[in-house]
This record gives sequence, C-alpha cells and structure tokens, in this order.
Amino acid sequence: MDVILIAGFWLDATAWDPVLPAIQATGHTPRPITLPGVSPADASVGLRDQIDHVAGLVDATEGPVVLVGHSGGGAVAHGVVDARPDRIAKVVYVDAGPLGDGGLINDEFDAENGLIPLPDRMVFDDESLVDMDDELWAEFQQRALPIPEKVATAKQVLSDPRRYDVPVTVITCEMSEETLRELLAAKHPYVAELAAIREYDIVELPTGHWPMLSKPDELARLVVAALPTP
Repeated sequence: MDVILIAGFWLDATAWDPVLPAIQATGHTPRPITLPGVSPADASVGLRDQIDHVAGLVDATEGPVVLVGHSGGGAVAHGVVDARPDRIAKVVYVDAGPLGDGGLINDEFDAENGLIPLPDRMVFDDESLVDMDDELWAEFQQRALPIPEKVATAKQVLSDPRRYDVPVTVITCEMSEETLRELLAAKHPYVAELAAIREYDIVELPTGHWPMLSKPDELARLVVAALPTP
C-alpha cells in the first residue's frame, strides 16, 4: 500500500528520510512528497491547489492509500480525505489534526511577497521547541523553504461527510495525550473535527513540533505501528 507523506510548513519531502526505511520494512511503499508552491517557491499556490495535487497522486495510485500529514500537512491530508474518502485507508496526523470546514492553518505568520519564511526561533512557544537544540535548529534553518501565504491563510473547504468514516491515528507531540483527550471530552472547538471521526486513536510522542528532526526513530516506530497490515 502506498503511504503518501506530507510534511508541514518550511519542509520538503526530504524531511521524511529518517522514517522511510521503517515503512519500507513493513512492505508498504513510502511516497514522501514536496507540496506545490514550496519548491520551487510559488506565491500563487493556495491550500486547495495543494489538496488537489495530492488528490491527483491518489487518483494515479492503484488501491487504497495511507496519508501521513505533519503540522500544516495535516490540513492538506484532511482535505484529500474529503475529496477522496473512498480511496483513503487511514490518515496519520503527526502533531496535527483534521482541520475542519472554514478553518485556517495559521494566519499569524509574517509574509514577504506572498511567501512566509521560517520565522525567528523566538516566535515559537516552548512546547514547540522541546528537544530542538541549537544544532537541530540550525539544521532546520538551513533546510527551511518559504511557504505560500495563501496556504496558511485560506479557509479549509469540506463537503463530504464520508471523511468521518476514514480511521485516524494522531501522534501528539507538543500536547500530551491526556490534555488532548480532556479537550475532546469538553467538546472544545479546537478538536471538533477530530471528535466527529468515528474511529480514531491517540498516541503520545513527547517532543517538540518537528519530531522527524528531534526524535526520528521514535516517530518512525509510531508511524509504522499506525499503518494498516499490508
């Protein structure tokens, strides 16, 4: 089964390199992708363009597909589930979750000529930066690519309730599993779309927002554990 891996903001397909061998060992076929508008940079690209691109990759694949979405890539993954609910076997959200209809990924980042560069480290909260020491942050800065502002600020548009039938695993990093379940129990708006999914589980990977950099081996094991049996 093909596993399409969608990295979050400022990252391309190579962010998934540490995870690929573990997926290959299961018999699945990992397909890490670089989203349109990231490389080469293109400020005209919006969230729907990225969703449509990944939906096209699903259409070109035989059989069911697994989506793995990190951070903002989770919003893209959920848009694809809505567009192709009958083709997606499972979604794995990595420090992310399904973005509901009308939601935005993040409209607080500063843009330059329609592109959002990686902000200064001080912009991020302490939870995001757990385990991101100076060396890892320097690595992140070196590989970071600007992302289109329209991806971050466009509203998610969803229409097919069959998206709630696709099973989900959330790998939560910045937030503990306990806190996330408390939000679900309280019916907090932040998790309303996740709460509507009929089958989901939550696993905790205590680290910052970029586990492929800070805890790649642990992330690989959790992603593999969440995959369907080939």
